[in-house]
Amino acid sequence: MPGKVLIVIPCYNEEASLPSLLPELLSTTLPNGYQLEAVIINDCSKDNTSAVAKKHNATVIDLPVNLGIGGAVQTGIRYALDNDFDMAIQLDGDGQHPPGELPKLINHHLQTGANIVIGSRFIEKKGFQSSFARRMGIKYFHWLNRLMTGLSIYDSTSGFRLFDRKAIALASANYPDEYPEPESLVVFSKAGLKISEVAVVMAARQGGQSSIRSFGSLYYCFKVSLAMFFSFIRKP
Repeated sequence: MPGKVLIVIPCYNEEASLPSLLPELLSTTLPNGYQLEAVIINDCSKDNTSAVAKKHNATVIDLPVNLGIGGAVQTGIRYALDNDFDMAIQLDGDGQHPPGELPKLINHHLQTGANIVIGSRFIEKKGFQSSFARRMGIKYFHWLNRLMTGLSIYDSTSGFRLFDRKAIALASANYPDEYPEPESLVVFSKAGLKISEVAVVMAARQGGQSSIRSFGSLYYCFKVSLAMFFSFIRKP
């Protein structure tokens, strides 16, 4: 039987981007005959995210309370564990992660055996590169992750990432809340999982609003830095 790949799409108020994202995603052909399924984790959206997703025949999990990005992603990963998927790939619902880039993550996993594969916009520096302020923040987290894990992950805030079975099992039990991407790399590294990056091309947000804006970016850097430190010093 061909393997199964679950595309986990955490969503909060993404009704504007889903009508173009979902048809493209559900028609995407994966390498090695892998079968693609998608699950929308509707994190208490205030718009019609759930109805739009269901209209496009996507599986939808409507959360009863807002969990934030980390809780929404972990919900999807637990769904992958419970339904015996070989891989789970987080793909944001705002259209920044083109479905056509999915084979790059899968092929990189198959070639390297990496447990976590991060889609990076900064290796080849093609496509949307984010704002200058955000790039500075990403460089800061690159330095902080290197200090704590010894790894040079250039796009550590990327939410475009693949989890294999080992990573699915770990993340199902232990995954950071709110802004999990940089902190989770500390968790995965301490657990001995192999983390790798592959070059991808990302797009600008197709709708909705980012949860990190203006003063919130400073709060984000402080809170995530503190969370990374505690994950780093926490005993296994």
